[in-house]
Amino acid sequence: MASFEYNIAWRVILSVLFLISSDSRSRVVGAPQVPCYFIFGDSLADNGNNNDLETQAKANYPPYGIDFPEGATGRFTNGRTTVDIIAKHLGFEKYIQPFATAKGCEILVGVNYASGGAGIRDETGQQLGDRISLNHQLQNHLVTISRVREMLGSNATAYLNKCIYTVGMGSNDYINNYFMPDVYQTSELYMPEQYADVLIEQYRQQLKTLYSYGARKVAIFGLSVIGCAPEEISRFGTNGSLCVDKINSAVMLFNDRLKTLVDELNSNLADAKFTYIDFFGISMAGLPALRLASSTCCKVREDGMCIPFETTCLIRMLHPFYDAFHPTETVNLVFGARAYKALLSSDAYPFDIHHLAML
Repeated sequence: MASFEYNIAWRVILSVLFLISSDSRSRVVGAPQVPCYFIFGDSLADNGNNNDLETQAKANYPPYGIDFPEGATGRFTNGRTTVDIIAKHLGFEKYIQPFATAKGCEILVGVNYASGGAGIRDETGQQLGDRISLNHQLQNHLVTISRVREMLGSNATAYLNKCIYTVGMGSNDYINNYFMPDVYQTSELYMPEQYADVLIEQYRQQLKTLYSYGARKVAIFGLSVIGCAPEEISRFGTNGSLCVDKINSAVMLFNDRLKTLVDELNSNLADAKFTYIDFFGISMAGLPALRLASSTCCKVREDGMCIPFETTCLIRMLHPFYDAFHPTETVNLVFGARAYKALLSSDAYPFDIHHLAML
């Protein structure tokens, strides 16, 4: 077993080194491939929006950001997030600023609205404290749009139509809602298939709202193998499996419907170019270490977050999870690279973000 894990570790290192090299080559000197990039999501994309909220879901302290040039910014990892990687691939010189602090002309290159603990459902994550649900993120985007219109006037709509939008929501609707029966009733009200239907119906309306605000090029992130997170394994056990199968099975139901939703939106909305990024499949095929590591890189509190100012593992590249929920930069680099330019045809449907930007 030790030899097998050693071989897996070296496969991960080699693949990451290749992606780092590819990442450097793909950066274009000059203008980005699209005028702006707007980000909607949860803690996997949050880069500071939760910093001033009354919530347990914040990461603005060490050892978060230990490998990020600016230190602990509110990113729930040791370095860059997946959306940071995507922004660099798209040619943006600077990272997209959080809505909480974005000002002036910064908003013309995009805004990050993501919030740790947020979900498709408004009540999701409420036990953590304040968070900015997807509905609230859409309201914040309206504020941004009004500012863009003040700057660009009648050209604002055409400008926004050209931008890339990524939306990564749903993880908390499972781990901080459906699979938390002591706090939420959703698992009593719905079978997994029914809950996936309920989530998709609300998500459909939210994505249509985003479209009505001018979004045309939208990449929707499928949920990853959240049943393999150390916190979920600790909470539920695995019954001899590598991960919590009931969580991953529920996630697959959601992802299958999400892919169908992309087809529906593209068929029914004029000029819509929605695409689906299969992070679950990328995790299973491209990051086997995710299913072999139940340990965290940082020492964690009872809620799975890093203990402030504690030391971390030395070789962070070998750890898929930084805390008990969130991946390390190593994993984010793989996700970001394959979301931007698919390695396998199954990584993205019907096209990856690189092709989405060119449309």
